[in-house]
Amino acid sequence: MTAHASAASGPIEATSPDDVPALAWRPVLLIAGVLGTLLLAVAARYGYHRDELYFRVAGRHPAWGYPDQPPLLPLLTRAVTEAFGDTLMALRVPAAVFSAAGVVVAALTAREMGGRRRAQLLTAASYAVCPFVVAVGHTFYTATLDLLLSTALVWLVVRWVRTSDQRLLLAVGAVAAAALNVKYLAGFLVAALIVGLLVSGPRDFLRRPMLAAGAAVVAIAVLPGVLWQARHGWPQVDMAGEIAGSGDFAGRPGFVPFQILMTGILPSWLWIYGLWRTYRSDGLRPFRFLGHAYLLLNVVFIATGGKPYYLAGLWAALWAAGAVEIERHGAPRGWGWAATVPAYAVTAVCSIALTLPVYPVKWLADTPQPVVNADSAETVGWPRFAREVARVHRTLPPDERARATIVVGNYGEAGALDRYGPKLGLPRAYSGHNGFWYFGRPPDTGGPTIVVGPDDVAEGARLHRYWTDVRVAGRIDDGVGLDNQEQGKPVWVCRGQRASWTQLWPDFKSLG
Repeated sequence: MTAHASAASGPIEATSPDDVPALAWRPVLLIAGVLGTLLLAVAARYGYHRDELYFRVAGRHPAWGYPDQPPLLPLLTRAVTEAFGDTLMALRVPAAVFSAAGVVVAALTAREMGGRRRAQLLTAASYAVCPFVVAVGHTFYTATLDLLLSTALVWLVVRWVRTSDQRLLLAVGAVAAAALNVKYLAGFLVAALIVGLLVSGPRDFLRRPMLAAGAAVVAIAVLPGVLWQARHGWPQVDMAGEIAGSGDFAGRPGFVPFQILMTGILPSWLWIYGLWRTYRSDGLRPFRFLGHAYLLLNVVFIATGGKPYYLAGLWAALWAAGAVEIERHGAPRGWGWAATVPAYAVTAVCSIALTLPVYPVKWLADTPQPVVNADSAETVGWPRFAREVARVHRTLPPDERARATIVVGNYGEAGALDRYGPKLGLPRAYSGHNGFWYFGRPPDTGGPTIVVGPDDVAEGARLHRYWTDVRVAGRIDDGVGLDNQEQGKPVWVCRGQRASWTQLWPDFKSLG
């Protein structure tokens, strides 16, 4: 492999696109296949995640943007359900495929850095057993596709640094355009990579015509969403403020420690070592921009209250850097492999036990999984939720039942009633939460309103502002006893609406 120039400010000598070690296709695909097969094996257990229920409905209300996300995931959800059926399994198959594909991209990143078989396998294995990768591979939501696209984006930049093939700049633009239409946060990754290249080189990408073409692709793809945000008062900015104030993952003090937990306590040493070696190794000097990008994003997201997994797109490259350095020093061999395999096996078992639906659902509340991975608790109880609302609906006199409306507190609840409500005879459910507020307000039927509220005292007082007669008629119970957003919520029947929905609906708008 041709050597790179060592001067950070000077040009890096390009190498042939084929001047890299061969990809260890069979073992890499084996690792990817094992992860994908595992995810498919448990794909239909428990139930929908609230985000999946939301995307089902959002996809039927296509728009250039939503208050909490760009348009691509809802559109993909609609495409999948239209093509393969409106089932849980139909959504979970692409999620498993995306995660398995990420294993291959991780190995390709190690290959671009000069990694041979051992480095590629170590990188692929680190990605495959990563608790965050395993967790998001089970569910079809933004983090699942964002992880794959951001990992691929970094791989393409690494490949461009090695080859200087300017066609890759157009490919980077295309992948960045897709990533930005999944999560606007991808813009931070793009910006950090650019800053890293400007600091450590190579800087000649600024003079490449394909950079302008790639930037044009990004601008064209993102502009409609930006215009939607501008027309609607930039709700995504307000949403970012809500996320920053939530204090998830122990807030700012927990930002770095939770990255170690999310990447696996045992394999985390590899990306930490890779980060350090990007600054210490001459062999990794061309890829020092990765270290700059990673450190910069840590500063930005700690300052703005971001979440630890916002840096997940860089983890594969840092694992690759560490694996390449280990391989260059002659490891792992013999006892090195003997020690590595059990460590990764233990991490894989822990990742499965703490993130995937492997327990009988009635045991779930007694396991540590809902504490470690709160999303698991969001996939249980939706059919029971819908049945309880339907039970309350059936208690209404026939004349009221025909004119009743349903208003719920969040998009997961509205999505659950959209999925299960029609077979239970329920009318459409409405919510002011996030994108659902834009999907329409309830009609002025003159009938009662069934409201699913957060608690007896606070919600009862609030509801009296809108109705004269407010009574608890039921209570949500998932049958498992999980501490999620719905458990224990009262179901209210509200009569005597004080104003039309045209007047009331703005008060129901919420983000979170």
